[in-house]
Amino acid sequence: MKHTLSILMLLVLLPTTFTACGTKDNALPKKEMAIQLYSMRDTLNRCGKNYMPVLEQLASWGYTAVEAANYNNGLFYGTTPEEFKANVEKAGMKVLSSHIGHNLNGEETANHDFTANLEWWKKCIADHKKAGMKYIVNPGMGVPATLADLQTQCEFLNEVGKLCAAEGIKFGYHSHSHEFRRVEGKVMYDYMVEHTDPQYVFFEMDVYWAVVGGVAPVEYFKRYPGRFTLLHIKDLCTLGESGMVGFDAIFNHAEEAGLKEYVVEVECDPYPSVEESAIYLRKAPYVKASYK
Repeated sequence: MKHTLSILMLLVLLPTTFTACGTKDNALPKKEMAIQLYSMRDTLNRCGKNYMPVLEQLASWGYTAVEAANYNNGLFYGTTPEEFKANVEKAGMKVLSSHIGHNLNGEETANHDFTANLEWWKKCIADHKKAGMKYIVNPGMGVPATLADLQTQCEFLNEVGKLCAAEGIKFGYHSHSHEFRRVEGKVMYDYMVEHTDPQYVFFEMDVYWAVVGGVAPVEYFKRYPGRFTLLHIKDLCTLGESGMVGFDAIFNHAEEAGLKEYVVEVECDPYPSVEESAIYLRKAPYVKASYK
């Protein structure tokens, strides 16, 4: 009874658009598209462990997979890895990936000592494997002061990638706009792509932040073909509204990028942007049903 009352109270607090699970979009083509759960962060924070209505609503909007962003002390959104996986699948989606960062601190970077950090990663990777994660993605890091420090970070990413690969999980790095700044004359992002091992590290380019950083995503697909296993598909708010991001060109060069899956992320108010972004992609003739 307590659980039921909690769910009812949550639904009362949510926007009307959330509780109305209409069928107006059912005629649209079905496409494999993931949603970054950070898009629903405020609602999920209110939910606590009772997040099933959020997952069910996302599935009703056409999302087929989730990328988590809340791993903490062995739990995903307050539930065990096994419970999280079961809940996502019960909602009709799959667990795809997770953003989790545990970067080198200043002392570890200076000493080139990854030992303690990698021990943390071993537990983290084991938990993600229990949750059924296909990918683990580092959500970002700051701009190092020197190329030597950046090289150390790249070597560390390779080592984390090796640990992931040993457990059947692929490891990647997610970018913002600051990675397109220069470190000692070299573009940070370019250096990272060139100094990480493609066998162990892929890149999840956030196409919106790339544009904000002053670069064209397609030019990077051409420069580093095959390195972009995942993409964050994002706009200023709802996909396609700002005109800033050339989504048609991005998806038309998906094969060159090496794209296998894409993840929608909305950083503005998710209502109705998360649903409208799904509609945008499902209607877009240049977005394929699957990229596998």
